[in-house]
Amino acid sequence: MSTIDPRRFLPLLPLLVAFQAISTDLYLPALPSLVADLGTDVASAQLTLSVFLAGFALAQLVYGPLSDRLGRRPLLLAGTALYAVASLLCVFAATIEQLVALRLLQAVGACAGPVLGRAVVRDVYGPQDAARVLAYLAAAMALAPAAGPILGGYLTLWFDWRACFLVLTLLGTLALLGTWRLLPETNDRKDPHAMAPTRLAANYAELLGHPLYRRFVMVGVFGYGGIFAFISGSSYLLIGVVGLSPELYGMCFAAVVLGYMGGSLIAGRITGRIGIEAMVRAGCALCAAGGLAGLALALAMPPSVPSIVAPMAVFMVGAGLALPAATAGALGPFPAKAGLASALMGFAQLTLASLLGIAIGAVYGGTALPMMGALALVGCGALVAGFRLPRTAGATA
Repeated sequence: MSTIDPRRFLPLLPLLVAFQAISTDLYLPALPSLVADLGTDVASAQLTLSVFLAGFALAQLVYGPLSDRLGRRPLLLAGTALYAVASLLCVFAATIEQLVALRLLQAVGACAGPVLGRAVVRDVYGPQDAARVLAYLAAAMALAPAAGPILGGYLTLWFDWRACFLVLTLLGTLALLGTWRLLPETNDRKDPHAMAPTRLAANYAELLGHPLYRRFVMVGVFGYGGIFAFISGSSYLLIGVVGLSPELYGMCFAAVVLGYMGGSLIAGRITGRIGIEAMVRAGCALCAAGGLAGLALALAMPPSVPSIVAPMAVFMVGAGLALPAATAGALGPFPAKAGLASALMGFAQLTLASLLGIAIGAVYGGTALPMMGALALVGCGALVAGFRLPRTAGATA
């Protein structure tokens, strides 16, 4: 465990870890107006979300092992700088093709924050303490996606969709300055051979061959898949079908995110008492319950605010309980490979999420069935993965 005192830079970590969430959630209320302004269709606009996630997922495979070799700080500085520049260029995109390409560039920069922010937590805290800190960090960073759609709704109402990317530019600049001034290097176990092909292959094989790592990763994959199913489909349903205004949509989105925040706060308080595995199983059970309830409501009635928001809120409470603990459980046994372990987990999460986003956009037909069907599927997947965890699973410091 590192001897670095994290109190100086701990307030910076929620912003870094929230890059991916705020980069998608802030402009969700603007998607329908973006479609009209750029003269495109829903499926093409959906690519600005899915391509972002795909680029984010792939970039993690570089950031993780490279940070194990070079350290966290230099890559965080480079990533936040790239993010700020790409966000500014998005403001001036003239076509949907330009915006999709710039979102890919933005994703490469944004990726540094979450994957290296989680690795910083593992650098500084031991496995059990990391679960507690990640839970509180998840609750704090949930403020960004909770407030993001509300702010995005008003920005769209007062200005247009481009104002959302201007705000992201300001946040990227703030993260860059904060990293430069506050964050020391936390990786005291640098591996000079971490990027060597043979070492990299051996490290990936070790991670994928570790059964506990695989099970925690699957929990994370299915849990985040459900969150992104809502992200990718909710604005079209609640604005385009139910008829909410962008700002009211933002408030519904915030209500759902508050479920995640509540689950994370509970996890931060009791994970140390009941253990990582028990917390993951409880969260997965709620994810499955929310997903199945949402599917049943989608089959029984037309889309409405209660039939969409209520089951998603249940799912999000479960995700708030399970995901921080699953992340800590996955990274815990690998202190010298925390960057790589974080990157591989994030890659798997975002790969499934991007595929779900593409699928939901492709089959969207004005009903909640595609989104809620995906939610039920990943909720049940999380339940299976969570209950395959052993009753006791140690992690080494």
